[in-house]
Amino acid sequence: MTGYSPAETARRSGFSLDTLRYYERIGLLAGIGRTSGGQRVFTDEDLGWLELFRCLRDTGMPIAQMCRYADLAREGEHTIRERQELLERHAATVEEQMRLLDRQYAHLRAKIRYYESLPTVDA
Repeated sequence: MTGYSPAETARRSGFSLDTLRYYERIGLLAGIGRTSGGQRVFTDEDLGWLELFRCLRDTGMPIAQMCRYADLAREGEHTIRERQELLERHAATVEEQMRLLDRQYAHLRAKIRYYESLPTVDA
């Protein structure tokens, strides 16, 4: 088993040390190993969780839902359907956000084209 220091985990995951501590404190990251000196040691499995959390966070999933997903995953295979449904609901929310952004982007590009069509005025 490969172990990573908090600094290496922060570098690999893109999360700050404070975020790693926070995720551990609220239970998103569970069972983090420790050295005999008490320093946290992260595993490849922890990095996998962090990769998922990055995706969920970056797509706007609230922390409470992320915690719910992590709790369900730790409960075992009998929660697979509930986890899937949670992710499907989140995906639907993301799709709606993407449609909204697409409409807003089109509006923005139209405004830029309008300004590009105007004669330039030297100051």
